[in-house]
Amino acid sequence: MSGAAPPAGAPSTDYTVDELVVSRLAAELADDDQVLNGLSSFVPVCAIEMARRTHAPGLVWVAGGTGVSPSRPRLTASTFEWPLWDSALMYVDVATELWDWIADPRRFRTFFAGAAQLDAFGNANISVVGDYHHPRVRLSGTAGLADMSVLDKRIVYVVTDHNPRTLVERVDFRSGVGYLDGYGERARRGFGGGPALVVTNLAVFDFAPSSQRMRLRTVHEGHTVDEVLAATGFVPVIADVEVTPPPTVAQVALLRDEIDPEGYRRRGFPAG
Repeated sequence: MSGAAPPAGAPSTDYTVDELVVSRLAAELADDDQVLNGLSSFVPVCAIEMARRTHAPGLVWVAGGTGVSPSRPRLTASTFEWPLWDSALMYVDVATELWDWIADPRRFRTFFAGAAQLDAFGNANISVVGDYHHPRVRLSGTAGLADMSVLDKRIVYVVTDHNPRTLVERVDFRSGVGYLDGYGERARRGFGGGPALVVTNLAVFDFAPSSQRMRLRTVHEGHTVDEVLAATGFVPVIADVEVTPPPTVAQVALLRDEIDPEGYRRRGFPAG
């Protein structure tokens, strides 16, 4: 019928980049995953909730490091506030219980993280820009990233403003360990896991198996490989670059109407 609404599972033609990034992150979560969110993790929280409401209803989420699998999470100006976990099945003591769970290699296999700087081998900086003792900018500090990055976890990085100052050849300070200098160094030092994916507002990267250098895999609709390279402070591995799949009509509606009607997920993305 002419003018009929597209099927809910059809690719959306009316979406914003934040909605694309959320849907791409949600695709990384499986029904048997266990995840938790950080202090200002609006995009990952939306991705977790999207996965729980669609293809991964069995996913276990410790919201704000406190509430296990809340049934009615509500986003506010912080992803560590009580409305996120008010309807949780149970509560976890962060100081005495949570890190024992995290240290278990069978649990919390996927971890979303952000970074002020992320380098070609997936090392992350959230501590200082410039010399550590005389920095140009002092940031939040390592928080839990220093611990999570050396455990046997699969880390997915989220970069909402892809530019040469954020994606750099070498970070000014290693707050989170990636593949160090690549070529198997992480494994030689006895660390399992490591960065698996980097999703930005322009593209999606993984890591080349032999070198562990960041590899460009998809470019978002409306952008080009040349544009992505110009916005990146190092030369990534390039192989079989495709267009990032768009979110579905149902995913966009779910985000806008139910998961994040206030639009907190848009924070950190460049205007326009």
